Amino acid sequence: MNTKSIIAAAAAIIISGAASAQSQSFKLGQWTEIQNSILKELNRSYVDSLPVDRIERAGINAMLDALDPYTVYIPEEENEDLQMMVSKTYGGIGAVIYKPDKDGNVIINEPYKNSPAEKYGLRCGDEIMEIDGQTTHGLTSQEASDRMKGKPGTTVRFKVKKVYSGEIVDIDVTRERIHLPDVEYYGMLDSETGYIYQSGFTENVSGEIRNAVLNLKKQGMKKLVMDLRGNGGGLMSEAINIVSLFVPKGSLVVSSKGQGIGEQQYKTTTEPIDTEIPIIVMVDGGSASSSEIVTGALQDLDRATVMGTRTYGKGLVQTIRPLPYNGQIKVTTAKYYTPSGRCVQAIDYAKRNEDGSVAHIPDSLTHEFKTAQGRTVKDGGGITPDIIVKGHEYSRLTFSLVYSNIIQEYTLKFVREHKDVPEDWKMTDADWKDFVEFAKTKEFDYRSSAKTYFDQVKKELEKDGLAESMKDQIDAMSKALEMDKDTFLNLKRNEIVPFIEEEIMVRYYFQEAGIKVRLRYDDQLKEALTKPLISF
Repeated sequence: MNTKSIIAAAAAIIISGAASAQSQSFKLGQWTEIQNSILKELNRSYVDSLPVDRIERAGINAMLDALDPYTVYIPEEENEDLQMMVSKTYGGIGAVIYKPDKDGNVIINEPYKNSPAEKYGLRCGDEIMEIDGQTTHGLTSQEASDRMKGKPGTTVRFKVKKVYSGEIVDIDVTRERIHLPDVEYYGMLDSETGYIYQSGFTENVSGEIRNAVLNLKKQGMKKLVMDLRGNGGGLMSEAINIVSLFVPKGSLVVSSKGQGIGEQQYKTTTEPIDTEIPIIVMVDGGSASSSEIVTGALQDLDRATVMGTRTYGKGLVQTIRPLPYNGQIKVTTAKYYTPSGRCVQAIDYAKRNEDGSVAHIPDSLTHEFKTAQGRTVKDGGGITPDIIVKGHEYSRLTFSLVYSNIIQEYTLKFVREHKDVPEDWKMTDADWKDFVEFAKTKEFDYRSSAKTYFDQVKKELEKDGLAESMKDQIDAMSKALEMDKDTFLNLKRNEIVPFIEEEIMVRYYFQEAGIKVRLRYDDQLKEALTKPLISF
């Protein structure tokens, strides 16, 4: 191209970009004017009083839903929820409550360790009849929870029916700043293997991880398992700080690219505490966002062996911006990329089907990248582990027991009947029989997956007019798949027992005890520990 051609091409690009920006601004102004005009006309002409707050909030939510699930409006009254999301802190008494009956009492389901609830003697099974002199009858669980929360240092008075004595007493509890740790447990799995279970990425979790690693090394740790299964992520800064514990200072952890901000690179800025110890990172389909940043960085830098199943695939970065009237918006501002250049985003929200739905990026459109030592990794659709180790696939019955609160209700029944249990407690045959008898009295969907699919097929056959002609076959199949509660529960005993044991142990010895129970039955982790690690 000659000089004139280059200048002409450049001018065309500049003019095209300016025209596009003008068009975007014009459309924004046009739709803002239309929306304002509609609201004014509705306010003037609508037959009933206009519910402005409700329709405006619905309109904002619908507008943001059209973008992605992570861009959301946070009004002033929900700022505490945002604080909880960012730091896992709130002002309150530190207890999980349960309210099975709106017209009944609030039940203390689980007091947190070292919380005001524990300090003032509230325990699982205690019933709160009044909060600050007002009955709890008629309150929803959320309404009761809101009344129990408050500014740290303030006092809330409860009228409580004690679980074992039945005595009704007044208890004044001073609220504190409750912090729920992201490192819910760490310890030694054997004489050489340290284990850290991390559930989130809120403020200072990197400090919690640092302390855990140093303590485990004092206990003789020669290999570390970082368990990020089910960890939905959080602050990107904390993910960077965690990676910095294990890689040389100045290492690239993640980069981001967004409209108007270009590319930004984030490197470690502090000295590591250990660049040699072998690391296993455990992940699954619930590992997302910052979990994937940590996993992707340690994989790309050839610093850890990733095991488990493919991660969720959230490669989007959110930023919180202030809005008028003390509101805020959490808006997706960029996509992030691992050190090798991968974006793990599984869904392209910019490309929607005609019905508004979105689909995962197909494997055929993924690209290959190279780790620091030349290993091949791929983008699109999460992070694929170096070694696939499948987890247990639970039956439909177990999910039904959990989501129908059958296990939770039985746990409360058990606690009311047993003041104490030993720290090594396990369900006996008598305990299991007691659970089965309890569950049999409850209404829940106990059909197997096969029975569920068969019931759907039967409906389709009826729609097609084939049910009558196939009656004998349908009846035979229905009889073969029919199973009563008692039989199906006993068939899945080994699968259900760990859930019950975990819930019960948490009520007596707090969350740490529940995680220990979980580890006892964690066949996926046990299998992972038998796998040879990748040599770097």
